[in-house]
Amino acid sequence: MHELNEWPEESELVVCTVEDVKDFVAFVRLDEYENKKGLIHISEVATGWIKHIRDFVREGQKIVCKVLNVDADRGHIDLSLKDVNDHQRREKIQEWKNEQKAEKWIGFVANDTGADLHTITEAFYSSYGLLYPAFEDIVISGEATLTKFGFSKQVNDALLVVANENVKIPKVTITGTLVLSSTKPDGVNIIRRALRSAQPKIDDVDIELTYFGAPNYRVKVTAPDYKRAEKAIEKASRSAIGVMERAGDTGKFVRKQKAKSA
Repeated sequence: MHELNEWPEESELVVCTVEDVKDFVAFVRLDEYENKKGLIHISEVATGWIKHIRDFVREGQKIVCKVLNVDADRGHIDLSLKDVNDHQRREKIQEWKNEQKAEKWIGFVANDTGADLHTITEAFYSSYGLLYPAFEDIVISGEATLTKFGFSKQVNDALLVVANENVKIPKVTITGTLVLSSTKPDGVNIIRRALRSAQPKIDDVDIELTYFGAPNYRVKVTAPDYKRAEKAIEKASRSAIGVMERAGDTGKFVRKQKAKSA
């Protein structure tokens, strides 16, 4: 929830609750801006000719609108429903739900630790513009993220617990095959060294090796996004092949298609 004196910006997407519907206008409450009201003219409800506005909006309905104009002096906000597509609506509703969750989590931390709720909220807004992304970052980077806020250890510990218990970071998985061949008497040990080097320690990345039968070894990398996954699998395969080549043997990497997000 934004501060009482804050107003939305033009072109911003806002979550609204329909409070009253007249023949040519719908009056709404902006859920993210406490005590702020807005209106949607019938011409902004849907494209084309509209016979009955209630065919499109009704009291109590939760909708996503685009801000057309803000007149803070008059306390007036013009909104458009037709300028928001389905994809934007779904993303905005999800963001709004996530922000509501994050507000509750901060409330839990404040109650448990005696910390000032406003101080935590402002610190998150200052760094991220929203609350939920701060909790995502806490799950991903832990202490590295919390340190920059300057909270007490008690608050940091409480935020870490709440984040890890409630936030699930999307993961992606990619796979490939390492083909490692050795003609040396100690070839088994060379391959073992190569496989060990194919599991470098990378933050937020899990690298799993599976024996498929000589000379094939599957490499499975799970990471928060494809960019990090690609870098990790490249580093892992390059390290393993390097070990093989330095021993005078051969190695190659065969890339597989991207797997679905987890």
